[in-house]
Amino acid sequence: MDPSKVDLPPMKDLTIENITENVHAINSRTPDPRLRYLLERLVQHMHDFARETRLSTQEWMAGIEFLTAVGKKCTDVRQEFILLSDTLGLSLLVDSIDHPKPPSSTEGTVLGPYHTHDAETHSLGHSISHDPNGQPLLCLCTVKDTSGRPIPDVKIDIWETDSKGAYDVQYEGRTEPDGRAILRSDETGNFWFKAIVPVPYSIPHDGPVGQMLRSLRRHPWRPSHMHFMFRKENFDHLITALYLRNDPYETSDAVFGVKESLIVDLGTVSPEQAAKYDVPEGSKLLTYDFVLVTEKETRELRDAEARKAAEKLGRRMKIVEGLPVPDVD
Repeated sequence: MDPSKVDLPPMKDLTIENITENVHAINSRTPDPRLRYLLERLVQHMHDFARETRLSTQEWMAGIEFLTAVGKKCTDVRQEFILLSDTLGLSLLVDSIDHPKPPSSTEGTVLGPYHTHDAETHSLGHSISHDPNGQPLLCLCTVKDTSGRPIPDVKIDIWETDSKGAYDVQYEGRTEPDGRAILRSDETGNFWFKAIVPVPYSIPHDGPVGQMLRSLRRHPWRPSHMHFMFRKENFDHLITALYLRNDPYETSDAVFGVKESLIVDLGTVSPEQAAKYDVPEGSKLLTYDFVLVTEKETRELRDAEARKAAEKLGRRMKIVEGLPVPDVD
């Protein structure tokens, strides 16, 4: 950080026209090629945005104040920046880029701001919700690879709201997790648990993100869904969710998370299933076959798509540690 020991380009008489190339010049000293590329594109797009929109000082300050307010709203159990990313569609975009899926696999979606790391591990058949007002739901699922082989001992993180559409962390005085659990698939790739039928709910809109939505005349509602996260060595990390068909917000999710392949119809528990899984006959039933992709499959697909994107931009790129950087050799 000693200026006398760093070879910096001379910078003076900076103008609207030459400020960008000067920022690129001084940032290009980093030895990290990926960081250099990210900053070069970030600065380019920000500067082009300012020039294109003729951004005013008042608008620039409003943006800074907005981001400051977003940061102040964050707590240990509420991530307003994730909420902002979700409502701008960035979360889904990044997940789709970083975790591409072949057609035969389960698609990913947004993590959301209410995942926690304190869910307890339970045996199969556990009731993840203790809400007496929720409509009982039996979930029978499988997890396999893209060749149809069952995957045993997958760590499965599950979470949902209560019947009022609130996550456990939204209640003051929360002492233990509810509406969430960690399970592991059995030797045949099956897992099952008891829950409640998901309901629509509103994302938090009492903060700066809510103010943004109101300014844009957008609603804060999410369709009924249940979150799932899958982890298994040598398999790509999958964050996804299942959505109930014909939900009133199915086509206008505030965080853009719904995908057709993740929409499900609920069935009804048969007498045989009621006896086997110890649930009331006629309860609602959710069934789904999850398909995981290996890390190798994901890496190869991500690299191929990165090269295609570079070709569309007319840029010569190479892949370094799984990420594209300009190929200047």
